[in-house]
Amino acid sequence: MKIQLIRNATLWLEYGGLNILVDPMLMDKEVMPAFPNTPNELRNPRVSLPETETDYMNPDLVIVTHTHPDHWDEAAAKQLRKDVPLLCQPGDEAVFTGAGFTNVTAVDEKHEYHSVRLARTSGQHGTGEIGERMGKVSGFVLEADEEPVAYIAGDTIWCEEPAEAIGQFQPEVIVVNAGGARFLQGDPITMDGPDVAAVKRHAPDAHVIAVHMDAINHCMMSRVDLASYLASEQLDGQVLIPRDGESFVFGPDTELK
Repeated sequence: MKIQLIRNATLWLEYGGLNILVDPMLMDKEVMPAFPNTPNELRNPRVSLPETETDYMNPDLVIVTHTHPDHWDEAAAKQLRKDVPLLCQPGDEAVFTGAGFTNVTAVDEKHEYHSVRLARTSGQHGTGEIGERMGKVSGFVLEADEEPVAYIAGDTIWCEEPAEAIGQFQPEVIVVNAGGARFLQGDPITMDGPDVAAVKRHAPDAHVIAVHMDAINHCMMSRVDLASYLASEQLDGQVLIPRDGESFVFGPDTELK
């Protein structure tokens, strides 16, 4: 398995013989205004797409965890080929078919595509009224022969749902969306430092990869902030915090951290 952070939550996976693009946000730097009711007015995305040899515009499969604009944008809708197989959560299908995509599958619980077995998980995109307004979000667990079990948690805080997913599937690689994204009111809507630490302590033998930082204006925890917090919790170096464009390879013989 190879996993590469493109930017924010956009991931490239080489898994089970497939090239998989997750949550493509492909717009140019600063095309989108700041999210409203947030602590600053910085335009989004805050950074450009990285230079990389990965041909992420031509995946075998696309997975979209939910359709907020930092996970699926107009640039992705225009640039990706319309017949690419695309998996989403139930209720989001019309977003993609309305954009002209012709091979859209809403995954209720499980789905199999070629050699890869997928299960959809749920989460909480915040707490209280804000969490309800953020709507339904999903994660996906991937399994394939000779590959580590991989869990892409999606936009969720640490709560019962990801804990249950880890307990059920025993993933060896876990990708969490960090950054502590928030509005002027309420709690964070993605994982902050304590949440990421909780994931690592809940799955001490898994490779935990934290993404979703330094790209969107309401993500208040930077990579540097997260690394500092984890160090203060005696978890220094135990969570991978990739730069944009950075990749990791995990196989059957990869030593778990």
